[in-house]
Amino acid sequence: MTLRSRFPRVIPSRMHVIRRLISLLLLALVATFAVSGCSTIKSAFKHDKKDVNEGVPADQLYAKGHHQMERDNWAGAINVYKRLIAQYPYGAYTEQALVETAYAQFKAGSNDDAISTIDRFIRTYPTHRNTVYMYYLRGLVDSNRDTVFLQRVWKLDSSRRDLATPMQAFNDFKTVVEHYPNSRYAVDARQRMATLRDLFAQHELETALYYLHRGADVAAVDRAKYLLENYPQSSHQNDAVAVLAAAYTHMGNQTLAADAKRVLQQNDPNHPWLRGDWPHYPSKIRTLNPFGGD
Repeated sequence: MTLRSRFPRVIPSRMHVIRRLISLLLLALVATFAVSGCSTIKSAFKHDKKDVNEGVPADQLYAKGHHQMERDNWAGAINVYKRLIAQYPYGAYTEQALVETAYAQFKAGSNDDAISTIDRFIRTYPTHRNTVYMYYLRGLVDSNRDTVFLQRVWKLDSSRRDLATPMQAFNDFKTVVEHYPNSRYAVDARQRMATLRDLFAQHELETALYYLHRGADVAAVDRAKYLLENYPQSSHQNDAVAVLAAAYTHMGNQTLAADAKRVLQQNDPNHPWLRGDWPHYPSKIRTLNPFGGD
């Protein structure tokens, strides 16, 4: 007696068998390419990760980085010096590499990285012979930041200016002048201090004009006096006296107005305020400046 299944026997069609074979072949091909592809990618990454500077002696790394500096290849010099500093944390070549790295970062426009490198050097080597240069370089970096550039180009509203960065530059130049007066950087640092003092005086003057334009005469007088007291001999001192004369005139204080006018006539007889041609407030076109307030 033959036993029969409760379920009918399913006989696969020829087309079904062919489809299955094709699927198996495709899977095999995908697996093959995946294995070979991973090997290729892995080898490529291994190749990319290989650092030609790894294990090179410190003197050779420094010479290589310095050669990049001489070619103005700042990025190349930075990469070489970083490898030198990582492999040899201490030593004369490392100290000089830090100095040149900071300069390369400054020239490359990487101001924040330059400041970080300078701070690290000053903190690690406070009595090093190149510490004076690092103070000087930090002053250069801070005095050339974009905020100062935008202030000069766009003439930002004085009430919105941030003088923290140029003030830091001023303090660094002051450190060079006062603590290293005989260094090769002292003369230039002193000149740059004078330039920054003029910038600070201009800030006070424009703020005084800001108040004067809005009828805040007392505030304008305070700013003008602050300028004269803190930045004497600046190129804006006569303008500050003119602000005093204008503000006192608006306030109806004829005695103080006459005194200010007399001083202005003595110091700058051709000042435009004496001809009624000053100050020049922002034009309507300048008011469209998105960075300026008025």
